[in-house]
Amino acid sequence: MLEVRAHSPTEAAEPISGLLLQHRYRHGLTQYTLADRLAIVSGNYSVTREEVSRWERGKRIPGPYWRAWLSLALELPRVELERAAAAQRHSRRNTRTRPVLPHHRS
Repeated sequence: MLEVRAHSPTEAAEPISGLLLQHRYRHGLTQYTLADRLAIVSGNYSVTREEVSRWERGKRIPGPYWRAWLSLALELPRVELERAAAAQRHSRRNTRTRPVLPHHRS
């Protein structure tokens, strides 16, 4: 018998960190040139190579503002970036470890 399992939209999506890296490479961009491209298309010169690096390493998730500009700069559908951001958040929640509390004997 065939079992059908429903997947949440975030289960199949690649985390945004990998998606950004993959598409930056596909466009032949460095982190510097992607940051420059984002600054030009958005008119906001606050984005740096370091911020792009944080996004790609999964240290930060670009907010909705930057996801809109990343969509344009990397020629990616916005919905794909939204799914990837949700997947990254989902992954973070599931991989966080709880602190181990010391066991006290009474």
